[in-house]
Amino acid sequence: MVALGLQATHLIAPQKLPIRKQRTFSNIVIRCSIAEPSGEPAPLGQKTKYNDGLFAKAFMGLFARKMEKFAAAPKAGTEPKKGVFDYDYDYESFVEVSKRVMQGRSRLQQQQVVRQVLLSMLPPGAPAQFRKLFPPTKWAAEFNAALTVPFFYWLVGPSEVVEVEINGVTQKSGVHIKKCRYLENSGCVGMCVNMCKIPTQDFFTNEFGLPLTMIPNFEDMSCEMVYGQVPPSFEEDEASKQPCFAEICSMANPKSSVCHKLQA
Repeated sequence: MVALGLQATHLIAPQKLPIRKQRTFSNIVIRCSIAEPSGEPAPLGQKTKYNDGLFAKAFMGLFARKMEKFAAAPKAGTEPKKGVFDYDYDYESFVEVSKRVMQGRSRLQQQQVVRQVLLSMLPPGAPAQFRKLFPPTKWAAEFNAALTVPFFYWLVGPSEVVEVEINGVTQKSGVHIKKCRYLENSGCVGMCVNMCKIPTQDFFTNEFGLPLTMIPNFEDMSCEMVYGQVPPSFEEDEASKQPCFAEICSMANPKSSVCHKLQA
């Protein structure tokens, strides 16, 4: 899911990324920001409030409408509004569409849907062009990490570039997500792994040719993204062994030691 922000990378040069906390027209109308008084994500157990600008709402609407084609029918009275410019979807309705996509699908089928949606949002030949522009080098990994912070704020919340070590080489190609907005709002381990982590890893690694490993922390809802690091197989990934958030997930199976959405 994180890959959908790629389309916007040509709009702003890396040296001109918006300065955080500077109150400008672009920050208010285009960008997404935290609405908490502290300016930081809410403590664990509380849902962080955000101010979503037009840019954020447009992406929520665009992605949600693409997902709707694969989603189960919504319950009566919960149908999203049909706006002209895709601004009628908020983050909660975007997450709700994701939940309906999971219904009746296996783990692999859910991941395949996300892949199809991501491909449908890119122009023809985009993956091949990406491979030419960003071969799997230290520079490419660091550049994509830097782009992740501003362009994916609306999807995952605030993040920062951090140093990581890959094959004995230290580089700034890691991204620390303070408290993932998607996991926080869904409250679902299965959605995190099947609808975000695995398909995003696979998309960057296999479609774009730039390895990516995502390491969610289910204790504090933070996440590490490591560009340039080949992800482990699903069976060897610690995320595949996580239990449900029994107290907050509406689809949880508290009797299972592993989230049932990861077993199907």
